[in-house]
Amino acid sequence: MQKLLILIISTTLLMSSCRFFSSDDNISKDEFDIPDELYDDKPLDIASEVIDDMIQNVASPVETAALIKGLNIPFDRSYLANTELGNSLNTSFQKALGLGIYGADLGYINMYERTSLVINYITTIKNLADGIQVGQFFDFSTLSRIATNRENIDSLVLISQQSFNRIDNYLRETNRAQLSVVIVAGVWIEGLYISTRVAQSANNIRINETIGEQKIIMNSLMLLLNNYKKDPNVALLISDFEEIQTLFKDIKITYEYGDPTPIEKNGVLTFQQNDKQFIDMPDEVLQNIIKKVQEIRNKLLKG
Repeated sequence: MQKLLILIISTTLLMSSCRFFSSDDNISKDEFDIPDELYDDKPLDIASEVIDDMIQNVASPVETAALIKGLNIPFDRSYLANTELGNSLNTSFQKALGLGIYGADLGYINMYERTSLVINYITTIKNLADGIQVGQFFDFSTLSRIATNRENIDSLVLISQQSFNRIDNYLRETNRAQLSVVIVAGVWIEGLYISTRVAQSANNIRINETIGEQKIIMNSLMLLLNNYKKDPNVALLISDFEEIQTLFKDIKITYEYGDPTPIEKNGVLTFQQNDKQFIDMPDEVLQNIIKKVQEIRNKLLKG
């Protein structure tokens, strides 16, 4: 499921910049929280670089979709959020969350080249974007043309990333920075939801690992959300996500450092990383996560 917004953002299910440890020093990632005293007056101003890094490290829906398609798992329309539900998202918070959810769905749709569905999702995304006054940052006619003509997917991703950067800047300027994080949260939960649906039908170890890897991403996402927990809507979202995070605590992720291998590519010397990641996730834990993620996602779609 990767390349997001494809129309709205590109985010992550796979951490690309994790710290690795030798086999003798394998450790698990622990959850961490920002102290409450940091929230006494107002949210901290999160640097745009932090948001950008988060977006880069939350696997984009298109990449996740690419993984699923690469495993020869067929497209399933039932995984997608019904566009009619977008009409019931009334507040700015709900629209921002929906923007992320439908953006993730669009990435899945485009990866499988289901052009007949593209227009409905782009239309829904446009309505939600207009609802929070950021629709002007999307060139919807170009996005529609690229998607429906099956043109270079990289162009679609680039346009979506540029659009999100402009949206993020605008939301900061209008004192609505929390909505940027909410959009990312929407992309993340929908990407994870699609992965859980695939896990139920395919029982594929790589998909299961992708779900387990979200423990790392979620820790970072929760840090960002907690910065805005004085917002009642964000506080409720945090409460919902904490139910998922609690289940992730039973997953152990360890890393083993491997010496990089020098390789020549197109006449240029590069290095192939040989670090390894190990995910210990009992099947009972996986099933509990699948159930809870689907419950939370469906709840959020109802506004």
